[in-house]
Amino acid sequence: MDQKWKKSLYIYVDQYNKSRVVPETEVFSGSGSGLDLGQQERGRRMAKWYEDRGIKPRRCETGVKVLRSAQRNEGDILAEVALHSAFFYEKGGITHREDKVERERLIFAGGNGEAGWALAGVERDIPERGFRRGKGGAASVEIHTLEEAFGQPSLPGPLLSRRVLSTATRDVRYRREDAAAYADRWWNDFNPEYETFAVDCTNYVSQCLFAGGAPINYTGKRETGWWYKGYVGGQEGWSYSWAVSDSLRRYLDGERRSGLRAQIVERPEQLMLGDVIQYDWDGDGRYQHSTVVTAFDAGGMPLVNAHTVPSRHRYWDYRDSYAWTDRTAYRFFHIYDYL
Repeated sequence: MDQKWKKSLYIYVDQYNKSRVVPETEVFSGSGSGLDLGQQERGRRMAKWYEDRGIKPRRCETGVKVLRSAQRNEGDILAEVALHSAFFYEKGGITHREDKVERERLIFAGGNGEAGWALAGVERDIPERGFRRGKGGAASVEIHTLEEAFGQPSLPGPLLSRRVLSTATRDVRYRREDAAAYADRWWNDFNPEYETFAVDCTNYVSQCLFAGGAPINYTGKRETGWWYKGYVGGQEGWSYSWAVSDSLRRYLDGERRSGLRAQIVERPEQLMLGDVIQYDWDGDGRYQHSTVVTAFDAGGMPLVNAHTVPSRHRYWDYRDSYAWTDRTAYRFFHIYDYL
């Protein structure tokens, strides 16, 4: 297969970097880009977002990895790529770094012409919105195994030790620094001790909470408690609250005397390390995404880590996400210091 199309790929990456620093820079967006926004409109929105945050973009460095590519019957090239961007910006005299890994499908056409290969289309999924299955109730969840979502085998991880299943919950201190350290360790990787989901954000946040000392509430029923066992005899062994955003929201909303508990706060600046933010993109009361607080910018606003779209120290409001809409609602959970 002709590899000359990669020259156009590197040009696209260079434009991608420029658009992060100067959002008004025109970058080819192609079709299927998620939101019904043209590139210029999105650029204006991002520029206003930078202004509102009081930041000065400095540079963006993006590495690209071609995950798979194929020449189609039409003669064009379809390439699935992963873009790992490191975005540097200044606020209050301090330089911050944000990392994010996004997947895109790029279409290159014209290889047989005199002009050579050119980027003809960009397709983006919006994984932060989640996949859905079932109709209503607890069965309508946003998680799939990798096999269900992508046709790839999903190997079960080892069961956790009995220590994990302990329900002892008295006088357990929540170790915020440990939760944040775990989040930074695994932001762009998967701990083999746990199963991996195609939509992995809440599974990842639950792991962070557990790493911080939040005690498991094992009930054996997927609809109740907050627990994880892995695969047992080929059957899923975790509660919905462990792996589903809206189920975790309902669990944290609940009242209990001990165990994993949280207080709803009104403003993001009231949060601390290891706290949780959840996102309802449509404002319909169903929360589809979860993040964990891992740092703060120079103005005291939280920066978060997440899975599904792997992110490290990303600004909390996610206005750069293709999932974000002007109806987006947030839930700010401050985890109790003693559980």
